[in-house]
Amino acid sequence: MKLATIIQGGVEQCCIAVPGGYVTLADLNSLTGASWQTDVFRLITNGQLEDLTAWYNNGGRNKLAELPVIPTSEAIPAPLYRHPRKIWGIGMNYTADANELAVLREEEPVSFMKPDTSIIGDGEAIVLPAQSERVTAEAELAIIIGRTCRNVTEEEALDAAAGIAAAIDTTASDIHARHMRYLTRAKSFDTFFTFGSELITMDEAGDLSQLQVETWHNGEKAHASKLTHMIFPPAFLIAFHSQVMTLLPGDVILTGTPGSVVIRNGDIVECRVNGLSPLRSNVR
Repeated sequence: MKLATIIQGGVEQCCIAVPGGYVTLADLNSLTGASWQTDVFRLITNGQLEDLTAWYNNGGRNKLAELPVIPTSEAIPAPLYRHPRKIWGIGMNYTADANELAVLREEEPVSFMKPDTSIIGDGEAIVLPAQSERVTAEAELAIIIGRTCRNVTEEEALDAAAGIAAAIDTTASDIHARHMRYLTRAKSFDTFFTFGSELITMDEAGDLSQLQVETWHNGEKAHASKLTHMIFPPAFLIAFHSQVMTLLPGDVILTGTPGSVVIRNGDIVECRVNGLSPLRSNVR
């Protein structure tokens, strides 16, 4: 199942993607008499996503044809949600060198945290801060945590995930270059996290290792790599960070990028991931 958050009637609402558009959960509730939460964050945090997925897979998707569809062309995308409890970022997590991969997996992931005030949605602008003269942006796959987990094993980890989403992580790279300790500040400016409006549930995400993440810059593909080239794959990242702190429903883990681009006023940067609509931000 693919969910999305769009703005309908001035309200950010959770929808189910159907051919040609979206059906709101509010309309689904009216048809079925159900009481699904009508925003993605509460759907996840209230533990309803698993039940909704089961309903959808057990014939529910056929009932969606009875409901009004908001055409894709008329849908105004919004961030999947705006206030996750935690946003983990992972740095330097791809390599195309198989020999290097084996060596790097003996180390530990580089991680940092971002504030929710950095979140913007698809089509919204990344604003270049006055404090920086060199800003970079990069496409990433986001893993959305679906249930509370602490000290899970790598084998258990993906069972704790709700799904995947597209993301663009932005960095004031000149600030970070001045000192490695400045990483969090360099990552934390307002508008520095474009959060995709769509979520694909784990049952439809397929083999994550075969997903391809692409950074596009001004209409051209700048970087691309499959998750099989990740140093630390999603299951490892969930397990590793669950040993640091309790992961909560709705927490986000940005899993790293195949490559970043320098962005300037007037540019357009995109994240493209198999199965998800392209996620785009302009720059000003």
